[in-house]
Amino acid sequence: MSLSDDGGYGGDGRRGPETGQTRTRLPDNDGDIYGPGRRSRTGLSSRNLVTIVGVIVLLLAAIAFANRGGSGNSETTADDSSKDPGHTQPTAPTGTKAVDGKTSGIASGFAKTEQGAQSAAANYVVALSSSAMYKSGERDAIVDAVYTSSAAAARKESLRKVYTDPKFLGRVGLKADGSTPGGMTFVSRANPVGTKTEKFEGTTATVAVWYSTLFGLAGTGSQNPVAESWYTSTMQLQWVNGDWKVAGFTQKAGPAPIGGDQAAATAKDMSKAVQGFGGFTYAR
Repeated sequence: MSLSDDGGYGGDGRRGPETGQTRTRLPDNDGDIYGPGRRSRTGLSSRNLVTIVGVIVLLLAAIAFANRGGSGNSETTADDSSKDPGHTQPTAPTGTKAVDGKTSGIASGFAKTEQGAQSAAANYVVALSSSAMYKSGERDAIVDAVYTSSAAAARKESLRKVYTDPKFLGRVGLKADGSTPGGMTFVSRANPVGTKTEKFEGTTATVAVWYSTLFGLAGTGSQNPVAESWYTSTMQLQWVNGDWKVAGFTQKAGPAPIGGDQAAATAKDMSKAVQGFGGFTYAR
């Protein structure tokens, strides 16, 4: 209530001449003389409580709805891609013991499964591409560990002709006896990128392995510096005496990516890397 609005008090603070009493203006309604009636504290709290409870209920309902997968149209997951026969899944743990041990330094005892066949093929590519293939005794041991007995005999002879050919050895920078020139490090290593099952029938499998290779001589003045190449080998595998063995394979070049813009390592750095970094056992 503004006192200056009433005729009883003027702006100069004196009483008006018409009356000796002070008049009080009452509110327009019949409520409290101090203005509109106040809401009780009890009523205000109850209404707020109802609002808060309502919000919580809505939130809980939204969470439950989301956990059920929404409207049902969003239930498609990444697993659905496995239904597409042309889709290759990345390597994942299977829960099956990967390998039991090694034979001639090569992983052996793979599981009799599709994943086991893929693991065997990847490891066999590494073994057959290693520098040990240039040494007669180690080469025969690798062939016996990787191939079926019937394929091993024929394969040993054909490989012997290749790896003892002086012209071939000269082209790759090795001596006529297959040894490495002094001051050089011979590099021959395969690095599988992925595997793909072409066919699997329990005791036979056809598996393709895509991989890169490092091949050449690392050393000062090398005429065959270490270079990278890409291949795909497709192996026909058979389950023999509790393990996968190679019955035959084919190889083709690529697919090869475009080379990066990294500077090539020095001969010293390449030699240190090859000698200092071991390879992997590919198994799942």
